[in-house]
Amino acid sequence: MANTQLFQSTRGAFVLAAVGMNSEGAPAYRFSPKHLLAQYAVTGCLNNTFYASGADQLEKVLELSKELDAEFIAKTAVYARENASMKDMPALLPAVLSTRSPEYLRRVFDRVVDNGRMLRNFVQIIRSGAVGRKSLGSAPKALVQKWLSSANDRRLIEAAVGCDPSLADIVRMVHPKPNDPVREAFYGWLLGKPYALESLPRKLQEYVVYKFDRSQEFPDVPFQMLTARGLGRDEWAMIARRGLWHMVRMNLNTFARHGVFEIDGMARVVADKLRDPVAIQKARALPCQLLAAYRAPAPALWGGSSAVEHGFHRIFVVGAQDRFDYRSKGYEREQSRHDERRGWRARQDVDARCASRGGGEGTVAQDGEAAVHLSSHRSHAGRARG
Repeated sequence: MANTQLFQSTRGAFVLAAVGMNSEGAPAYRFSPKHLLAQYAVTGCLNNTFYASGADQLEKVLELSKELDAEFIAKTAVYARENASMKDMPALLPAVLSTRSPEYLRRVFDRVVDNGRMLRNFVQIIRSGAVGRKSLGSAPKALVQKWLSSANDRRLIEAAVGCDPSLADIVRMVHPKPNDPVREAFYGWLLGKPYALESLPRKLQEYVVYKFDRSQEFPDVPFQMLTARGLGRDEWAMIARRGLWHMVRMNLNTFARHGVFEIDGMARVVADKLRDPVAIQKARALPCQLLAAYRAPAPALWGGSSAVEHGFHRIFVVGAQDRFDYRSKGYEREQSRHDERRGWRARQDVDARCASRGGGEGTVAQDGEAAVHLSSHRSHAGRARG
């Protein structure tokens, strides 16, 4: 046995020590600034948690942003919005870019600010002064003007719902120039100025007429614009039929309170909408939102637990299996192409050897091993294609 005084056990000597502290105050590993910013971007909601407050999260994100380059901040903002479906963090990071790099702000603005709520969040964060400025400035102002000019009528009508700031406040800040009579009439309606009714978007015309004549067609506008009108059961049922996935999920109790599920067939209509995998994917629904819909206190909605269990099984289990099958088929196609490329290279090798040795009958015998190798590749590629 070797000298135990010289060769002692080093168990655990190469394990990195925890040099940081987590929000609880316990020892923890310290991540790199890029890792931390990405983690905050896809998990932080800028609200109070058990150990950390929203102010702590904001302070940490702003501190990390000072250490990192603008390109990484821009990529993180896009990923947080498009892949993680976050709302506040993707609005905060472009606001940070407005003080760091207007060029990267221009490149990611349209991908991050993709609806009216994100636009209001972005303007609210800048105007708060949290990122070091309280005015929009030339670059953010131009981007907001471009968003208002390029948005379609439906997106603008949806953006008109909300406050602090409202869309009217934003229009007053940036003074967009209307590029056609329709947009001019919309800005007039939004700001409470004179406008031509016939120039408004069609759905907005129906809304304005419906406010004064309830016998007219029920308008297809965001339901928040109609709730102050004293709607009845049939009107709420129409809202449930037209509503998108998130809107329907968030207003299940409202529908039940107004007797929507007492109408024949409406419980099935709403349940089918909430169970629709395509609608769920389009809405970028989070697991907690699916759970909230599952626990909705409306027994008539599902018609028994078996119905909802079947629906959620179809969403999670069958959907996951479909995605696995799709990826498996894609792998098989890629493997087939790979085998074909390998077979082509093997044929090239054989041809090169034959050419170097002058051809003839003896060449094939000398390269018999390569010929067998080539034959096996050809047969394997053929089976993969079949």
